[in-house]
Amino acid sequence: MKPNTPLKDIGETMIISYIEQLIYENTEKESIRDDAFFYPLDKIQKKQSEEITLVSNSDMLVSTTDVPEQMESFHMGRKSLIMNLSDLIVKGVNPVGLILSFGLPGTMLSDEFDLLMKGILSYSKTFDLDYIGGDLNETQEIILNPTVFGFERKSEIIYRKGMNIGDIIVANGKFGLTGVGFDILLRQNGSYEDFPKYRKSLDSVLKPFDLGLEGLILGQNHFATASIDSSDGLAKSLRELQFSNPEVGFKIILDETVIHPEALKYSEEFDIPIEKIVLNAGEEFIHLFSVKSEYIEKAVDLVERKSGHIFEIGEVVSECDITIIQENKTHILKSEGYEHFR
Repeated sequence: MKPNTPLKDIGETMIISYIEQLIYENTEKESIRDDAFFYPLDKIQKKQSEEITLVSNSDMLVSTTDVPEQMESFHMGRKSLIMNLSDLIVKGVNPVGLILSFGLPGTMLSDEFDLLMKGILSYSKTFDLDYIGGDLNETQEIILNPTVFGFERKSEIIYRKGMNIGDIIVANGKFGLTGVGFDILLRQNGSYEDFPKYRKSLDSVLKPFDLGLEGLILGQNHFATASIDSSDGLAKSLRELQFSNPEVGFKIILDETVIHPEALKYSEEFDIPIEKIVLNAGEEFIHLFSVKSEYIEKAVDLVERKSGHIFEIGEVVSECDITIIQENKTHILKSEGYEHFR
């Protein structure tokens, strides 16, 4: 494509050809031009000794609601894939394919689109995804709608439902970084230069981190009884888990084991309640699991031996409330977490 040229001056046919060129250059895989998209099932025949399930996810990234203005196009593209892959991996499913539909403004420059595509493809290479196709339309803002999919043995998928009283709740990351990052970017209109002490928090929003693969390990070894991705915030994730397991509740400990040091420091420096930072921020892509108590030591050890990390943040209890324990004080969770249209 011509550099620094509005997409409206390039046209749909040339844009699609350029997408196909980029895919081949980055993956050495050719796109199929047809009316529908095809995936050969012989690639999963090795798993056919047991019932196989197709698992897919499609989350839309919309520039006006999901992308801070300080985010670069490369990381916007990368984020669109991370947010979709996260929901597969937390289920214990290894992703294999990608269908991606675009809505793009005609005024968008070709250089910006180039970076967007390269961000998408850079992370798709991490999982050797087959890029199968998609759709392209002109819109008023940037809209990226990936659909990712994988195949897994039914017994190795980790659903939301399945928790038992006494299970240990674990996470694969500390909470609070995106809460700090969003507060700096959106409320304080700050930057890296203004807040050099909180670079990791800003990175968590503007340059989302690689996903942890702990879900694949726990699923393959049947250690987890339930799971959820915390992209809508810890509070809402806990609510969703309880909705799927209405006969139980949770006791969650909020301390330095669970909260990232930058979040604790920011909370103290700017007098913002740590619960607000930790519970309501979202877009952390941290994975929550419940693990049977008798398996917890084996699970932690195996995950660490495979270069992952999980740690305890609470337990599943018989009382149907979500209880937060903080500095030896307890209270019932009131926050509902992030929700669109509110």
